Amino acid sequence: MRIALGIEYDGTDFMGWQRLSHGPTVQATLEQALSTVADAPVTVTCAGRTDSGVHAQCQVVHFDTEVTRSMRGWALGACANLPRSVAVLWAQPVAADFHARHSARARRYRYSILNRPVRAALDARYVTWERAPLDERAMHEAAQALVGEHDFTAFRAIACQAPHARREVREVRIWRDAQMVHVEIEANAFLYHMVRNIVGSLLPVGRGDREPGWMETLLAGRDRDRAGPTAPSSGLTFIGPRYPASWGLAQAICL
Repeated sequence: MRIALGIEYDGTDFMGWQRLSHGPTVQATLEQALSTVADAPVTVTCAGRTDSGVHAQCQVVHFDTEVTRSMRGWALGACANLPRSVAVLWAQPVAADFHARHSARARRYRYSILNRPVRAALDARYVTWERAPLDERAMHEAAQALVGEHDFTAFRAIACQAPHARREVREVRIWRDAQMVHVEIEANAFLYHMVRNIVGSLLPVGRGDREPGWMETLLAGRDRDRAGPTAPSSGLTFIGPRYPASWGLAQAICL
């Protein structure tokens, strides 16, 4: 049987999603919890790997098992064996050809910036801090140059192992909610550090150091060295993947 799970996690204390031999990861922590429930080894595949310190609102995974448990048993049993920073939101059986990564048609991220003179205390794990006033309208205008299929080399980390830098950004939305400025991006897929590099280049626009047209110039130039720095991981949350309705995973789209 193939089972899909929706996972929520605070990535602050993890070295990212992918299992590593030298530190805590979300994948290894989840697999250990599920293996306890199954009383057998369980290996999961996710919709989108997140980096060290990055959070998830609805990461989707799948795994195969011959063990019989109720869907409630999988979800609550896993939660009982997970740290407080990770929770299984739901579990459901899926078709044998469903694949958490390959079946997804898009993924969505949100980057949250606390924009005030004083740093965060309560929300420090989930935002980045910018003390200078930001013009979110200018940032939104600048970001529209990214919509469409482009070569995103200018926003690609040097350690990125993707075979090419072409990605299709379907939507970029930037808005203010009191002292918070949110950057939300949906694309078919993302390059390593792509969202954080985009945000790092939007911040100078928001501060008034660059004109909105700078983003289009950076995109066309395909030169990572000319773009802004990589924004901190704390402000980034993987909102979730989008799947065709035929998979019956409406609850996976947590938007």
